[in-house]
Amino acid sequence: MIILGIVLLVIGLVTGIGILWTIGIILAVIGLILWVLGGIGHAVGGRRHYW
Repeated sequence: MIILGIVLLVIGLVTGIGILWTIGIILAVIGLILWVLGGIGHAVGGRRHYW
């Protein structure tokens, strides 16, 4: 999810499409939050680890 967010950010910046840039930021932030929660031991989506 983090990689998809970064890809959308880059595509949005290159093409000038603001909605791709916004979606990219949202996906990257959600991915980082899930990564941190999985890293500190909280179950995410019924799984013990989130990669």
